[in-house]
Amino acid sequence: MAAEQGRRTEQGRRADQARRVAHVLRGQVLRGAFPGGVLPDERALVAEFGTSRNTVREALGLLRDEGLVERRRGVGTVVAGRTYQHPLGELSGLAEVLQRHGVVVNEVREARSVRPPSAVARRLGLAEGAAAVYLERLRRVDGAPLSLDCTYLIPEVGEPLLARGRATLERHDVFDLIERVAGAPLGRAEVSVRAVVADPATCEVLAMPEGGAVLAVERLTRLADGRPADLEFIHLRGDRLTLQATLDRARDVNSVVE
Repeated sequence: MAAEQGRRTEQGRRADQARRVAHVLRGQVLRGAFPGGVLPDERALVAEFGTSRNTVREALGLLRDEGLVERRRGVGTVVAGRTYQHPLGELSGLAEVLQRHGVVVNEVREARSVRPPSAVARRLGLAEGAAAVYLERLRRVDGAPLSLDCTYLIPEVGEPLLARGRATLERHDVFDLIERVAGAPLGRAEVSVRAVVADPATCEVLAMPEGGAVLAVERLTRLADGRPADLEFIHLRGDRLTLQATLDRARDVNSVVE
């Protein structure tokens, strides 16, 4: 009994160590820290983290299960796909940010006028039963799926976009089209982000392993005059995108700690 308990304790300690190693490696992978996309070999990782080879292997196994890395014969452990960073401190569309990293294409899955759910209508300030424009687009960067964007727009903003046709919607960000085509300057947005396990249909669309994690973003964007214009529900591949911000600590200069 004591021996069995000791084995369990040792396994628990190794699992905790593996988790800590995985935390550091995950951050490095997402920041693009490994030149050529190849991680150091196991001996180098053992020396760097001061732990056992079994612990390192468990840590790499965690990252493989997340789809971040894969094992290649004759090469070692490599990053499974390119990752991108999206700043949280500015109101910009995904394509505006990512076009510097590769070719961004929006595959238009739906583009039409709809009667939105009542909860969406309320968020957009629409009367009960009023129409909205619905856009659903699969975003690809260099051919690889990155996000599934489902967008509801108020008619005065969305209808001019529909009139331009699918080709325009495939080539441009919605934010850019709202300001250039609809002539409606944007002001600010309210954003919430949650990590969720993607449903099977979303995994299929985003070419993710079943049970993979996505960043579920809900963003309500307002015009410069404060009116709601655009409500988006975005599912981003959690293994391909990092949300990044530089934050300052707010200080009350009048308060004194004694």
